[in-house]
Formats: sequence, C-alpha cells, structure tokens
Amino acid sequence: MSGRAWPAILAAAAVGLQVGAATVASRAVVAEVGPATLAMLRYAIGAACLLPFLWSAPRVRFRRADLAAVAALGIGQFGVLVFLLNFGLLYISSARAVLLFATFPLMTMLLAAALGRERLTLAKTAGVAISFAGVGLAVLDKLAISRAGQGEWLGIAAVLGAALTGAVCSVLYRPYLERYPTLPVSTLAMLASVFFLVFLALPEGALDSIPRLGPGPWAAVIFIGLSSGGAFFCWLWALGRLPPTQVTVFLSLGPVTAAALGSAFLDEQLGWLTLAGLAAVVAGLIVAFARRSARPQSAKASA
Repeated sequence: MSGRAWPAILAAAAVGLQVGAATVASRAVVAEVGPATLAMLRYAIGAACLLPFLWSAPRVRFRRADLAAVAALGIGQFGVLVFLLNFGLLYISSARAVLLFATFPLMTMLLAAALGRERLTLAKTAGVAISFAGVGLAVLDKLAISRAGQGEWLGIAAVLGAALTGAVCSVLYRPYLERYPTLPVSTLAMLASVFFLVFLALPEGALDSIPRLGPGPWAAVIFIGLSSGGAFFCWLWALGRLPPTQVTVFLSLGPVTAAALGSAFLDEQLGWLTLAGLAAVVAGLIVAFARRSARPQSAKASA
C-alpha cells in the first residue's frame, strides 16, 4: 500500500467509527424526534459546519448537469439513506442495524463489478458469501429471542435498503469527485438533502417535536450532526483517492462500535448468533479485501 494512501485510509476508518457511534445515538432519540426530523436536523447541523469553510474556499462553478447530479446523489446519500436507517432503528437495535448496514461495502463491490469499475475475484466472492451469512445469523438471532412481527421485518428491510442506497451513491460519486474539490461537493449534497428532508419532516410533526426536545436529546442530535458533517467530508475525500470498495470496507468498524456502545449505554442484549454474525461479517470483509492489488490508482482526485 502506497504511503500516500494512508491519509485516505485513516479518513475512511474514522467514518466507520462514526457510523457506529451515530447509530447508537440515533437509536437513543429517534422515537422521540422521528426518523425524518432526526435526519433533517442531522444534516442541517452538518451542512452548517461545512459552510464557513466553503465561503473561505475558492469559488467552484458546477456544470448545470453536474449540479443536478450531485444534488440528487446528496438526496439519496442523506435523505433516503438516513431516513431508511432511522426508520429501521424504530424496530431493531443499533447493533443489529449496523450489522445489517455492514452489507454496504459488499453491495458496493458487486455494483462496481457489474458496472465494470472493479474486478470481482474468487476471494471477493467468498467474502460476499461469508458476510451475507453473517447478516443471516443476525436476523435468525432476532427471531430466536423475540416474536418477529411486521415491524421487525420492516426494520430489517429499511436498513438493507439504506445500505443499497449508499452503495449506489458511493459508486456514482466518483466522476464528480475527480472533477470538483471535495468541500463544495459535500456541502452541495448535504444542503440538497436538507431541503428534501424538510418535506418528510413536516408531516411527521417536526414543528411540534423539535421545541419539546430536552437537553439530553439535543446533546445527542448535536453530536450526530457535528460528527456527520466531518465524517461525510472524510468519506468523499477518501472516495476521491481510493476505489469505492476500499473505502466502504471500513464500515465494518461500525458494528463493533455500535455493539460496544449499545451494550454500554442502551442496555442492548447481544445474543450469541448476533456475535457470530458480527464475526462473520468482519471475516468476510477481510477475505474479500485482504488480497487486493497494491497497484496505485492511475487517477487521483484533486481537492
């Protein structure tokens, strides 16, 4: 691995840790705030953190088609993905949600291979099988310790839908990150999602729920928003310098973080099947990506 790649690797690893921590914090407040309202607040705060840096940076002029495409990707990455993830957290634990969400890099790998962006090797295929087996163990664990009602399956489907949305966006971001600096792309994408989420949050009762939030929930929301703004900048910065699957693989740190924090702060119980599923997901990712070619990428993004 080239020494120049290590900053991007560390940025991607930081995102994996943030995803786990933010999921636990979201689980703690989503029932009180609402999934769409929480997503709107999350990225309104995140965008507000990025705007001062954008104003001081050199002006970037987007092509009209690129402007629409980046805005659409932002709505998918933040609006659709985070709404689905928050909705899923109403029905399943944060540890299980992040474990299901850990299929994100595997979906990214399959999509990138289907589009001809990356080659699907035997090791990657084995990693896919092992990791999806881990997701299956997590689902079986939930069925073993509680009755699986309609809401349970809705939660599972919502989180897997969030992972698929993220995979599509991660692969499609690359051309725009090669064409424009990371900061304006991330700020534009985040602002577009906020406008989209307003239309979901208002019918949910955002005007009533936001004024009633106490100091504890506000602290969680502010943490989620601040960390999300920094994490998404790191995410796009890393995507501009590494292949999508190399970046998204670090989301495997999310289940470990969520399991530890959820058990410590939310009293979430971890069955042995969930722990086995967690181990399988991480093992599958190691198998899939440990033997990646160390050849440097020919195209590097400019930030």
